[in-house]
Amino acid sequence: MTESSLSPDPPRRLVSLDAYRGLAMLLMASEGLGIGAVARREAYRNSRFWQFLAYQTDHVPWVGCALWDLIQPSFMFMVGVAMPFSLAARRARGQTFGHMFGHALWRSFLLAFLGIFLRSVGRPMLNFTFEDVLTQIGLGYPFLFLLAFTKPRTQLIAAVLILAGYWAAFAAYPKPPADFDFASVGVHSDFVHPQGFAAHWDKNTNFAHHADVWFLNLFPREPGKPFAYNGGGYLTFSFVPSLATMIFGLLAGGVLKREDLPPPKKVGLLLIGSAIGFVSGLLLDRLNLCPIVKRIWTPSWALFAAGWTFLLLAGFYELIDRAGKRRWAFPLVVVGMNSIAMYVLAHLSAGFIESSLRTVFGPGIFRPFGTNFEPMVEPALVLVVLWLVLLWMYRRKIFLRI
Repeated sequence: MTESSLSPDPPRRLVSLDAYRGLAMLLMASEGLGIGAVARREAYRNSRFWQFLAYQTDHVPWVGCALWDLIQPSFMFMVGVAMPFSLAARRARGQTFGHMFGHALWRSFLLAFLGIFLRSVGRPMLNFTFEDVLTQIGLGYPFLFLLAFTKPRTQLIAAVLILAGYWAAFAAYPKPPADFDFASVGVHSDFVHPQGFAAHWDKNTNFAHHADVWFLNLFPREPGKPFAYNGGGYLTFSFVPSLATMIFGLLAGGVLKREDLPPPKKVGLLLIGSAIGFVSGLLLDRLNLCPIVKRIWTPSWALFAAGWTFLLLAGFYELIDRAGKRRWAFPLVVVGMNSIAMYVLAHLSAGFIESSLRTVFGPGIFRPFGTNFEPMVEPALVLVVLWLVLLWMYRRKIFLRI
C-alpha cells in the first residue's frame, strides 16, 4: 500500500463496494430461493434448466465451483477492499495506530464470538466451531489490519507465502491408505474422491482435519459427543488461506483508493488480477497439484475465487462509480451498508418471519403459483421482509457496526 493510501483526507465512499457486498449478502440470505427443492419435484427432475439452477444455488460436494461457492469469498474479499478506506477515515478523525489496533482486536473477538453464537442457537450448550464466515474473518482480521500498513509488494508476498505454506502442509501430510474407512469420518460411499496427488486434499482425512480433531476437543463439548469430523468437511484452519483472500481484497482496495490512478487504469489492474487468479488457480487444479475445493479453501481455490472477485469488483466499479449508473444498485446498497445486520437477521429471524406470514395470511400465501413453486415463494417473501427491515434502518441511518 502506498503512503498516500493512508492519507489523513477522508475517502470518498464508493457505491460499488456497498453494492457488491449487498449482492453477496442477498444471495446468502435467500437460501438459494428454494430452487433445489423445486428441481427435485417430479415435474422438473429431468429438466436441464432447473437442474442447472439447482447446481448453481448450492455448494458443490467437493471439487469445483458453483455460484453459491462465490458468496463467502466475495464477502471476505470485500473486508479487505474496505480496509484502506476505513483506515483513512479513522486517520482523518485523528485516531492513533494504538487506538485503531485495539479496535481491530476488539472487532476480531466480536466477529469470532458472533459466529460461534449463531452456530450455537438451538443447541444445549455453546458450540465451539470456527468455520462460520464471521469467525473466519475474525481469526484473520488482526493480521489483515497490520498488513494494511505495508506496501502492496509486501502484501502480495504475504499472500503467496500463506498459500504456499498451507499447500506444503497438506502435501506433506500422508494420504489416506487404500483401505481407509471413510464412513468413520462421515464420508458417504457415493462421494467422489480426489485422485492421485490431489488426494492429499480429500475430505476429513487431510492435515487440517486432523488438526481440528485435536483443537476442537480442547473446548467444552456436549457430554459423550467429542468432535470427530465436520459433516461438510469444513475446517477451522481455513482461516489461514482465507486470509490470503482478504489480502487480495486489500490489494484491490489500495488500487481503488489511489488518487493518482485514472479510473480506466484501476479497472485494468483489477482485470489483470482477475486473469492471474483464474490462470494460476486452474493450472494448479488441472496439473493435479491442488484441487479447487471451496469447503477447505485450498490454495488453488483462493486463487480461482480471486479471479472471480477481482472480475466482479471491476464490473461493479466500472458500471456504478465510473459510468455513474447507480440507481439500479440501490436495493443492493441498502443491504451492503448493513451487511452484519442482514447476516444476523437471516440466521435468527427467517424462521419467525416464515411462520408469522403463514399464521397471518394462511398457508396459501406461499402458493400463488401452485404447490410446485411453494419452496421458492416462501424464501422469496422472507427475503422481501428482511430487505424492508433493512430499508427502514437505512432511511433512519441505523447501521450495525462492529
